[in-house]
Amino acid sequence: MPLLTGFPTFGKRKPTGRTADMEEIWIIGAGYFGIHALRQLAGHGKQRHFLLADPLVENLEKGRGPRNTLVRTDGISFLNEHLYAGNEPDWIVPALPLHLAAEWCFAQIGEDHVRRVFLPPDADRFFSNPMRGKNGDIYVSHATFRCPESCEEPEAICTMTRKPRKQNMFDLLGQIRMPDFQSLVVRSHQLEAGVGGYRPAQLFDMRRHVRHATKNLLVSTSCRCHGVVTAMEKIKG
Repeated sequence: MPLLTGFPTFGKRKPTGRTADMEEIWIIGAGYFGIHALRQLAGHGKQRHFLLADPLVENLEKGRGPRNTLVRTDGISFLNEHLYAGNEPDWIVPALPLHLAAEWCFAQIGEDHVRRVFLPPDADRFFSNPMRGKNGDIYVSHATFRCPESCEEPEAICTMTRKPRKQNMFDLLGQIRMPDFQSLVVRSHQLEAGVGGYRPAQLFDMRRHVRHATKNLLVSTSCRCHGVVTAMEKIKG
């Protein structure tokens, strides 16, 4: 499969090697987690076509395959330019060390209308085991241990502790009542063991809510156990 350095159109036009009944999955980021996701998703006999977007050739080389399209580009830029109604995959798998949904939203709406803000330290009380990134994003988790990569995210029992699991993280984040903030959550659905993704429609819905919000926002992406939260300030005018 050739390495593409431009921006071909995906979604409306079926890429070479993809048939009409194939699922199309965009994996944004081809580092360790992106290649892990590719191997998990490609190894279960389903008819799938994969697009991997990453700026590093050495990462993309690990993703070569007969049903794979490799695009050398920044993942956020790719998603910003190529994800729109009528040109969308079946699933998007975020696999880069950034909050992809939030970064896409910033790029789509523009810094004149919404910008990132850092929550004060006392906001940590609203979150489960919070850990702050350098850019202000807050990573949350029910776990105080490293979860296995092959976790199947069972609904009732934790894979590691074998005890009843806590309330779904995506529900908890959606119920946050922080003064002056509205909470929006993109749920990550498990596609295979240890691999989560979301539908493009979920991002479109989030973007619509952000555009029309009258309050500041907590935008989150979350599965049952883990999540990432980005605080956004609406700019009036």
